[in-house]
Amino acid sequence: MSLIKSISGIRGTIGGRAGEGLSPIDVVKFTSSFATFLGRQQPGKRLRLVVGRDARLSGAMVDRLVVGTLQGMGIDVLETGLSTTPTTEMAVIDHHADGGIIITASHNPKHWNALKLLNARGEFISDKEGKEVLRLADSDEVTFADVDCLGQVEENHSTIDEHIARVLQLQLVDRDAIAKAGFRVAVDAVNSTGGIAIPRLLHALGVDDVVELNCEPTGLFAHNPEPIPQNLTQISECVHTNRCDLGIVVDPDVDRLALVCEDGEMFGEEYTLVSVADYVLQHTPGNTVSNLSSSRALRDVTLKYAGCQYNAAAVGEVNVTTLMRETGAVIGGEGNGGVIYPALHYGRDALVGVALFLTLLAKSGKKVSELRRTYPEYIITKNRRDLTPDMDVDAMLAKVAALYKADATCQVTTIDGVKIDFADGWVHLRKSNTEPIIRIYSEAATEARANELARQVMQQI
Repeated sequence: MSLIKSISGIRGTIGGRAGEGLSPIDVVKFTSSFATFLGRQQPGKRLRLVVGRDARLSGAMVDRLVVGTLQGMGIDVLETGLSTTPTTEMAVIDHHADGGIIITASHNPKHWNALKLLNARGEFISDKEGKEVLRLADSDEVTFADVDCLGQVEENHSTIDEHIARVLQLQLVDRDAIAKAGFRVAVDAVNSTGGIAIPRLLHALGVDDVVELNCEPTGLFAHNPEPIPQNLTQISECVHTNRCDLGIVVDPDVDRLALVCEDGEMFGEEYTLVSVADYVLQHTPGNTVSNLSSSRALRDVTLKYAGCQYNAAAVGEVNVTTLMRETGAVIGGEGNGGVIYPALHYGRDALVGVALFLTLLAKSGKKVSELRRTYPEYIITKNRRDLTPDMDVDAMLAKVAALYKADATCQVTTIDGVKIDFADGWVHLRKSNTEPIIRIYSEAATEARANELARQVMQQI
């Protein structure tokens, strides 16, 4: 059993003892502490929160606990039912709510679930705010409402349609060009809410020929739900067999987007953001942001355009969106297929990623594989170095950083672990928060060179 409290929310496995997994008691505890936190931000106001969930098996149970707890705290609830993470974020904005809770464990397996906490801007709360929620959860400061002040529940099952309508209104989304292209598109939604949202979006964009794979929102994930190549053999074969122009894959809460070329080969989740950014920058030049572990290809594409600057944030969506605001970025995200387009909202959103990519594809006149070859080629490798529990990981990383800072041919960044940029690649070292290991990500033009850079740094460790 596991219960993890982090910047990404409260995440845990279902079942077991309270405090060892995400039990009903834990759901009530953290929901009420979040409600208390929000109430202290606006004393005396009757709050209204949006609640949405993905289709995983425990979702309905956790949803009832969350909604009931919020009612017990005197908070009104806009209940969206089956939804997506970006849709719930948009609902907070569009319905002028005071915050929201998304019930999803994202790409984690079916026995996990989580509470993701949103502020009034429909964005994840900050690390500082999260720590205060955790403090309140361990305190005796939570007070429930009197019977005459209980919260009310309003059901709204149109938020996905509202989200799609907002996507279609974007200036850079060209429905006519997409419809004219006559694409055949396969969709793998891993039996979660992407099976509702993505086909509906495609039809709204004028894509009439949609091949649906694992689109029943049963929560019985047809494969490991993380949208990485080793889990996508089924969609790869489907695209090839059905002669589709494109394959679209989303994770259970639809904030990550992976693409499959017409020949069944992976487009590469790192290149989802790269391609969409290239299209956005063509029409609205500006700055871009991704996290330190994302591909250098975004930097290369950004610098193609005069006056545009790329910046790297610490890993974590809230860190990326914070830096995007600070730098006025027009596009950003993470290399796991997370596209953040501020013209819509500051959150990873597979729906807007699909709409922008299809517009790019339609206007390019290229096949997906041909479009992929227009971008710089990089390979990311992932390694780990096991440590003993008594090792001082922070001191070790500090020594590695000092060593490479003395090398004039490298650039060292220490805002999140240690990242070393070489002329032809990079290595990023991050310590695990849950076990004595250092994760080592590296990137270069070839896998051999990426592994060589990683080995060089691991020898120093």
